[in-house]
Amino acid sequence: MAEKPGTLYLIPNVLNSEAGPLELVIPSAVMARIGGLRRFVVEGERAAWRLLAKVMDKEALAAVTMDRLDEHTPMEALPGLLAPALRGEDLGLMSEAGLPCIADPGGALVAAAHAAGIRVVPLTGPSSLLLALSASGLDGQRFTFLGYLPQERMARRAALLAMERAVRSDGGTRLFIETPYRNDKLLADCLEVLSIDTRLCVAAGLTTEAEMVRQESVAQWRSRPCVIGKVPAVFLVGRPPGTQLEGHASKAKPAASQGKRSHQQKKRPP
Repeated sequence: MAEKPGTLYLIPNVLNSEAGPLELVIPSAVMARIGGLRRFVVEGERAAWRLLAKVMDKEALAAVTMDRLDEHTPMEALPGLLAPALRGEDLGLMSEAGLPCIADPGGALVAAAHAAGIRVVPLTGPSSLLLALSASGLDGQRFTFLGYLPQERMARRAALLAMERAVRSDGGTRLFIETPYRNDKLLADCLEVLSIDTRLCVAAGLTTEAEMVRQESVAQWRSRPCVIGKVPAVFLVGRPPGTQLEGHASKAKPAASQGKRSHQQKKRPP
């Protein structure tokens, strides 16, 4: 092990191959930092090479070494992936899209890096979840990312109903995603099983020219159906900030009326 380990940089990638100019989604200082690295651990080589080709010249690209980390990588492989950093080299961890470790297998490597005393530095870049949440108009003070819902239809619908109950109970926004080719099936289930007054947002094709962010009640969605298509999308169910939680108003009224009756009783002559 080197006297001083290298640093593990968490590298943002574009959300979509159709995204606009790189400088619009990744800061120039971050691109410069990426361009100075030569060792990478990546979820998908193709997406990684595509990004690096935009920030490196041919000579730098020829010196790049990549190791793969995906959902099939065994935990026993993590020490070998971190070996360059333990020898003192800086290492970049890159997701196939967006920020590493969010809906991405990189989290295990970051945990192992912390355990090994390797410094972990996140770099600024696009996160589809946070972009969707900020543009949704739903409560961003409390939110939960649920990842992928069950693929089996009945289980998926049950998950949607449980999600709706949770939102009505605590007010927190729920975010979830789907494999792009199943987007429209998921949307159809949302519109069939959720209550008509539930607020649903779909943020699709973020950072591209075809970007769509639509937040309406389920009733409004039903009256103006749309096709999302096979593009990366984030689904959100929640309530706008300031909306009263279900049941809170009805609980408050009896308390107020009881107080009024008590005051009147005190004024009543013996």
